Amino acid sequence: MRQIETSPEPSEFADWKKRNPGKKYGDIDDPSVRPAIRLANTKAQYYLCAYCCCEISGENRDTMNEHVEAQHLAPNRTLDFGNIVASCKTPKQCDDAHKSQPLPLTPLMPECVEELQFKLSGRVEGKTERAQEAIRVLNLGDHEKNNRALVEKRKNLVEALLWENGVDPSEGLDDDDLIKLVLDSIATVENGKLRPFSPALASVLSAWLEP
Repeated sequence: MRQIETSPEPSEFADWKKRNPGKKYGDIDDPSVRPAIRLANTKAQYYLCAYCCCEISGENRDTMNEHVEAQHLAPNRTLDFGNIVASCKTPKQCDDAHKSQPLPLTPLMPECVEELQFKLSGRVEGKTERAQEAIRVLNLGDHEKNNRALVEKRKNLVEALLWENGVDPSEGLDDDDLIKLVLDSIATVENGKLRPFSPALASVLSAWLEP
């Protein structure tokens, strides 16, 4: 995860709510509204899934509108744009795993950056109980037996990002200035996008910095 700053509500959504007081998300009947929500959040998230940080397109084929506080648990927030993020549609993880479970740590909280620690192995570790629960709920890959596909994909792409920045993953870096340069490099937004899993690499590099 990386912290998400909510973007302005799309006009299509705001206008629909004005025309339909007392309705819920499931009542949206205007075909322009859900795609507008999805694209606004995808752009705000730099084309990364809110939870696993894989690449998403903002199109229905791989991206969906996800309620951070599940609709079943918070029916009064189904039309709250600040409660909706863009999630990937990967089976058995992220939105598909979340369903209606409570999510104690979310990408809307700044603490998510510190409480989730990513490893070069591709695994993610929760440094607090709520982080561990969020990993379980979203199936974010604390161990290969839980989500081998995500762990391996994250490992391969994080290593590729390191090689692109002149770092041998097997050797690491012990120069704080160089680490900061790589951190700046992977935080650079190009054409409105961040590189897939770059927040995971940022977590790895931050752990390498001298205390």
